[in-house]
Amino acid sequence: MDRMASLTAFVRVVESGGFTAAARHLDLSIATVSTHVQALEESLGVRLLNRTTRRVDLTEIGRQYYERCSHILLELAEADAITSALQVTPRGRLRVRCHQSLDRFVAPVAARFSGKYPDVSLDFETDAMIDPAREAFDLSIMPALPPDSTLIRCTLAKWQYLLCCAPSYLETHATPHSPVDLTNHNCLLYAYAVFRNEFHFVDPAGNATSTRVSGNLITASTSVMRAAAAAGLGLWLCPSFLVSDLLASGALVPLLPEYRTRELEIVALHPHRRQLSTTVRLLLDMLIETFANEQSWLDARQGY
Repeated sequence: MDRMASLTAFVRVVESGGFTAAARHLDLSIATVSTHVQALEESLGVRLLNRTTRRVDLTEIGRQYYERCSHILLELAEADAITSALQVTPRGRLRVRCHQSLDRFVAPVAARFSGKYPDVSLDFETDAMIDPAREAFDLSIMPALPPDSTLIRCTLAKWQYLLCCAPSYLETHATPHSPVDLTNHNCLLYAYAVFRNEFHFVDPAGNATSTRVSGNLITASTSVMRAAAAAGLGLWLCPSFLVSDLLASGALVPLLPEYRTRELEIVALHPHRRQLSTTVRLLLDMLIETFANEQSWLDARQGY
């Protein structure tokens, strides 16, 4: 006997309230539905239903089994729906929010998506501050996971902070060899950083250490921070992926190579729904592929 057919018959009997209604729903004979359920009970070695001439009731084991079977059938139906939806040309409005630090990586993906799916109206915005818990969006791309646990996340990549500066800065300032040395340096400060005036590191032995820092530039613009660091105005503790090109060109050099920071995640967030829309799924797949192919700039320490 087909196990899936038997599961379907059992669930329909429970939800329809009897064999007759289930048979009508499945377009099968009552005898066939009864045979399916009986075969299921025999294969499990338990009674799932208590049958009388007037009604059908679940046994306690049957109740637990029904809950799991109904969930399996629902998941299968959704999988079929997703597969069918992928054959349909995506259309409609897609609202994407991207943190400004990821703009130069995500923007080409958004442009490629817009060109490939012209029937989708892409509403793409970048900002230094994004609150996914309050904003209306379909997909939000951020360099760290927000505290809102109701959002569903897809990890695109992992990264760490990197301390760096321009070679010209070191011409007039001593090279720092440990975090405590940073107190004697001008540090560029990101306005929305959770640590702001305190830089946190992990030493070679795996111990956490922190140092209070100060500086004459505080900004929420990553473009300003890149320009200031490259101009030799101070030390910058920044996401490694923001400076991969500047390190490769020699405009910046890494500092404190033996010290690292805690690992963070670049995430794509979407509201809690049982099924993603086709447009969201297609863009998310593009992002996953892009980040998987761009590991070199995620760990800017490699090769330097």
